Amino acid sequence: MGEITIDWEEGTYTGEVSNNVPNGEGTYTFDDGDKYVGEFKDGLPNGQGSYTYPDGAKYVGEFKDGRRNGQGTYTYLDGNKYVGEWKDGNFHGQGTETYPDGRKYVGEYKDDKKHGQGTYTFASKENLGDTYVGGWKDNKKHGQGTYTFASGSKYVGEFKDGNPWKGTECDKDGTVITTYSEGVETKI
Repeated sequence: MGEITIDWEEGTYTGEVSNNVPNGEGTYTFDDGDKYVGEFKDGLPNGQGSYTYPDGAKYVGEFKDGRRNGQGTYTYLDGNKYVGEWKDGNFHGQGTETYPDGRKYVGEYKDDKKHGQGTYTFASKENLGDTYVGGWKDNKKHGQGTYTFASGSKYVGEFKDGNPWKGTECDKDGTVITTYSEGVETKI
């Protein structure tokens, strides 16, 4: 293996090569401003590396066959951050997503969506301090879960497509105030 600089249609590579393609450590600077620094195999990012975008977003972690795969951290320009597992370039497996406004999700992902068990802490003005612990499907609360309001009241039961489906809501003293049956709300 030797180290050389290669100008290609999409950018410039500087680093180790084997069989006339990037293999080993190197840097690929794209004409659009993207930059990858790390390990290559057969011309593609493979192994540990960092990928920086022109807008300032950055991924640091594992790559496989040119895609984010394994453990990694993606930091967005606006301050959002994902730390966790990746598969084929998507959030997939266990991960933590945090937002500058204080929202946070810790749990499972599938194909870039909250899916499986997880905990979401809310931070918007309407539901500051509320938390949801339970099942998720396609980015929506789904299955068994507990939604605890900042006031101390809580809903315990089943969710379907993001909405209470079958369960009870109690005030902070544990008194049942609302029931849900197949999505129909009944105040007590």
